[in-house]
Amino acid sequence: MYALKCNRLATNLTQSLSKTLKLTAAYSSASESPSNKVDQFRVLELYPQKHARESKRKRRQIDVKPPRTTEMPVDQDWPSVWPGARTFHPASVPLPVRQGYPKPNEAPLSKYANAELMKIPNFLHLTPPAIRRHCEALKQFCTKWPAALNSEEKYAKHFPVEIITSDYCYSSPSIKDPLARIVSLQIKLSSLHLDTHAKDKLLRLAGNKHNPETDVLTITADRCPSRKQNLEYVRYLLTALYHESWRVESWEAEKSLVDMEYYDWDTSASRTNLVTLYRWPEPPTDYDYETIPHVTEYKIAVSDLINNGEDQYSVNKYKEAVKNLLNLKSDNKS
Repeated sequence: MYALKCNRLATNLTQSLSKTLKLTAAYSSASESPSNKVDQFRVLELYPQKHARESKRKRRQIDVKPPRTTEMPVDQDWPSVWPGARTFHPASVPLPVRQGYPKPNEAPLSKYANAELMKIPNFLHLTPPAIRRHCEALKQFCTKWPAALNSEEKYAKHFPVEIITSDYCYSSPSIKDPLARIVSLQIKLSSLHLDTHAKDKLLRLAGNKHNPETDVLTITADRCPSRKQNLEYVRYLLTALYHESWRVESWEAEKSLVDMEYYDWDTSASRTNLVTLYRWPEPPTDYDYETIPHVTEYKIAVSDLINNGEDQYSVNKYKEAVKNLLNLKSDNKS
């Protein structure tokens, strides 16, 4: 029994050894073949050889034409070459345009490969011939200027409101400049129909928007995002100021002379005293002062002296008005 087991074990070992020898022989014969040797031990080329790159690259010649400016005639139609706003192109502009600050000991920057010329908007499309051509095309949609409006005085009389806006060339991703929304409205206060009360109230509501030297009221709006909205807003402000100035509040009728913001000679005791003195000894039936000579000069002198304050000019003006009113003529100057 023991001998039988030993024979079987020897047989199995012999078979296993023969299979191992066969596999080893097959592997050694395969590794010695040239094709397998190249596939198994290829060299990694991180930088391919020059001859390999040149063999793969196909060179082709590019036919570069000369710049367009060399073929442009002198009497060409420039609006047809540059009809609208566009980025600067050196081959289309027959001018030695330069922009940029050159480095020391270097030639000035030319128009070729100049990034500074391409950054900003240009006005090459707004030449005089192009503008003239645009105007001729727009004439059919325009009406003739009224012949009666031939002076600045007539402009101000018939068109007292002046609207002021500004346009900007804005170099950015958005063509809208935030300052272009600002709208200013100007109008002379004398062109508005206002009495003494309404004018005084409008000036107090407007504050520093009124220029007393030019008598111009300026209203500016910039709180709305668009120009059209600001234009409508300034017109609304002017309408509101005008109607509010004519409104008389109940407390305004209770104001006395000491409550007035300014001196009004027509409602003061000076007028009453002057009319009474001029018509003495008869008592006046009314206080009309139109027939009194030099009364307008005296009225202006007294109002300026009290409203604007005393100075040498106002005092001398008041002195001369009193002398003319009382018909006092003296050769000696005091």
